[in-house]
Formats: sequence, structure tokens, C-alpha cells
Amino acid sequence: MKNYTYTPNGVCSRQISFSIEGGKLYNVSFVGGCNGNLKAIGKLLEGADARHAVEILKGNDCAGRGTSCADQLARAVEKALEE
Repeated sequence: MKNYTYTPNGVCSRQISFSIEGGKLYNVSFVGGCNGNLKAIGKLLEGADARHAVEILKGNDCAGRGTSCADQLARAVEKALEE
């Protein structure tokens, strides 16, 4: 299992951590941001296909910022999958 840490931009969360093994997401967690919502995202994505998660989350907007914590997670996962 490979672990990743990502520093998001333009959102309230300050750090995103997750693991990928066999193309699946695990241990998604956020530091800062909307605690309850971000915990729920982590629970919903546990064991999910990483590429599918990117498709679902990429482009989600928060309050007209052009991004969101979910979008930042998608970007981080996409980057990790490219490695």
C-alpha cells in the first residue's frame, strides 16, 4: 500500500492523506475543512476504485471557488495514479 499526502489549494482543508493499493482508495482523510462532510467522503471512498473516484469528484465546486476539497482530492489521486 502506497501512502500519499497532498497540500490542497484554494480550499479550507490544509492537508489530504490517502493510500492506494491495487487501484483502490483507502484511509482518505483531511485536515481542516468541513469535518463531517469530509469524514463522510472518506468513508464513502474506502475501497473504491481510484479512477472512478476521480471521475465522480473532479470539477466539484465549493462556493464559486473553482475547486473544492473533493476536487482537490480528485486532483491528488489523479496525480498519484500518474506516478
